[in-house]
Amino acid sequence: MTALMMILGIVVFVIGLLVSIAWHELGHLSTAKLFGIRVPQYMVGFGPTIWSRHKGDTEYGIKAVPLGGYIRMIGMFPPGADGRVTARSTSPWRSMIEDARSAAFEELQPGDESRLFYTRAPWKRVIVMFAGPFMNLILAVALFLTVLMGFGISQQTTTVSSVSQCVIAQSENRDTCKKTDASSPAAAAGLKAGDKILSFNGVQTSSWNQLSDLIRSAPGKEVAIVVDRKGQDVTLHAKIATNQVAKKDSSGQIVTGQYVTAGFLGFSAATGIVRQDFGDSVTWMGDRLGEAVDSIAGLPGKIPALWDSAFDGAPRQPDSPMGVVGAARVGGEIFTLDIPPTEQLAMALMLVAGFNLSLFLFNMLPLLPLDGGHIAGALWESLRRSLAKLLRRPDPGPFDVAKLMPVAYVVAGIFVCFTLLVLVADVVNPVKIS
Repeated sequence: MTALMMILGIVVFVIGLLVSIAWHELGHLSTAKLFGIRVPQYMVGFGPTIWSRHKGDTEYGIKAVPLGGYIRMIGMFPPGADGRVTARSTSPWRSMIEDARSAAFEELQPGDESRLFYTRAPWKRVIVMFAGPFMNLILAVALFLTVLMGFGISQQTTTVSSVSQCVIAQSENRDTCKKTDASSPAAAAGLKAGDKILSFNGVQTSSWNQLSDLIRSAPGKEVAIVVDRKGQDVTLHAKIATNQVAKKDSSGQIVTGQYVTAGFLGFSAATGIVRQDFGDSVTWMGDRLGEAVDSIAGLPGKIPALWDSAFDGAPRQPDSPMGVVGAARVGGEIFTLDIPPTEQLAMALMLVAGFNLSLFLFNMLPLLPLDGGHIAGALWESLRRSLAKLLRRPDPGPFDVAKLMPVAYVVAGIFVCFTLLVLVADVVNPVKIS
């Protein structure tokens, strides 16, 4: 049964992956057609074609390897300075440039002269290239909101899980009381596991972060605490202690290894599945976006640890980079967890949403062959033409993005090497969930 559920989870993730890729390419396709650019192919996957159909002047199809997708647009690069698209050279760098230029005109047909990508205004090209990643962002937001507002997420609540018997500085990293430790305010007030705190010193409490902030801001104060105890409202009185507690960031998350002096009541909050309202959901997504940006920026620094995990048997870190194989494995593990099916589905949707968020950010990097590289080229062309017009100089014409193809090959080579390293790590030492 466990193996079957594992396979089901992998299948669900693969379907989510294919939908995400198709959705991304649909953004490029729809905007390209909107601006009159001819698109000969729309493909999901790479390798041999396993199914395709022609509709209008576009071939729609699915290929065997579900690790990406693409659309082919006519005239991605402008002709060379001599107006030719098939110039050859003994220079390997020049050959790369002209090979890319030739590929952009491979399926040129009579009448296509007015349907070339490079002939469109820079702002139109920006829209076409941005539309793909933007579709991933839309899908990520939609899935995140579905989970946050429809299913809810696991978080600390205002219900008491356990009560500390004494005041211990959290930096001491111990849970055993000493004779010299003062009794905790929660224990002295009679707070019990299972109590749900309804109000703190007259303020209604609806979330753990709110309650935590109220406690932290009241060191030395005598407060009244109203709790729901087995259906009965009970009022308790406590004097909030001053203690060293973990620091929180602006979003309420604990900052590991940093501490502040603040109010202390002395209990652990129970966790539960809590639905978020729209405002909290937007805040949560903003925090995840910031974390994703930091994660991508920090990728180079994680390569040594990833190498050690792949080849030296070092433990795989929870925040280690993970590829499609690793994500599929996690998707399978989700469906083997001993949790309700609704939570399994919510976690799977979160996984696909996170994948789409990563696709958006990764494709926005201003590097060829990524979408962001073409966007950067179009913006640079627009800037050059605007400056030329302002300075009353001749129009410099289209920016020849093809000249950057040698750099694109280097970037692609780095991406391939990194992908292979992640693949090895995902196979021999995968990230696991509990």
